[in-house]
Amino acid sequence: MLFIGGLIFSLLCVFGSFVASGGALAPLIASMPFELLTILGAAAGIFIMSNSKDALKQLLSDLKLTLGGPRHNKDSYLELLVTLFRFMRLAQARGNMALEEHVENPGESSIFALAPRVRDDVETRNMICDYLRLVSLNMEEPYQLDEVMARELKKNLSEKLHISESLQSIADALPALGIVAAVLGVIKTMASISKPPAILGEMIAGALVGTFLGVLLSYGVVAPLAARMKDVIMQDGRYQDIIRIVFVAHLQGSPPQVSAEIGRKDIPHAFMPSFNELDVVLAESSNPQQATQGAAA
Repeated sequence: MLFIGGLIFSLLCVFGSFVASGGALAPLIASMPFELLTILGAAAGIFIMSNSKDALKQLLSDLKLTLGGPRHNKDSYLELLVTLFRFMRLAQARGNMALEEHVENPGESSIFALAPRVRDDVETRNMICDYLRLVSLNMEEPYQLDEVMARELKKNLSEKLHISESLQSIADALPALGIVAAVLGVIKTMASISKPPAILGEMIAGALVGTFLGVLLSYGVVAPLAARMKDVIMQDGRYQDIIRIVFVAHLQGSPPQVSAEIGRKDIPHAFMPSFNELDVVLAESSNPQQATQGAAA
């Protein structure tokens, strides 16, 4: 919602200062529909040409994510850390082979049942299962696991940032598209050069609206949207990176609680629980009776 509020404030300042300084909105309003059709139509065509069908489907979900903010909050991170802690404690107590029943049937896993947000996040759940499966198959070299997970996370982040990068390219193109609209207006004006100066002045003013809109849409709307989208996606990307950090710490021999604490330190500051908050939930998860009550709730 901050994005929408900032956009409204920005537009009020731009058009409000224009009116306050004596400018007339009538020429702007009269020319805007045609200039916007030229600029936004060309921009939409360029966006469609430069993206696949799957990317176009991703656009709506990315816009929703951008306006709503990061999907993960402090509670999400706490739940993830507790889930990873339970898996590590199980492996420590019964060996890596005990993980197999959970990773092969995550829908029936008693550990995933205690963490509905992690269980219902298919991408995160699959990542946990994939790498626990490797651990259960005796992949015990932490540096190898770290490298494999880092490559996958980098690939996933690159794919998720595709739409924001495409929007940034559109933002870079919008000033030029505004010039295209302005040039078309100038051509129209020159074709009517025999008309009175007052009419030519209105036509030239209408042509300049294209340049104005191209620059405004670029730097005042699309570029901030692309930047916000990138920021939100990168913040959410830190969520799955916690899995890598915790698993690597576990394979390096750290106790489950220490591994969870190492993961906590890499959580974005806005969502990072305190040491005491994590300690309390880990202590509760270590109590079988409380864990059973949490699952029933």
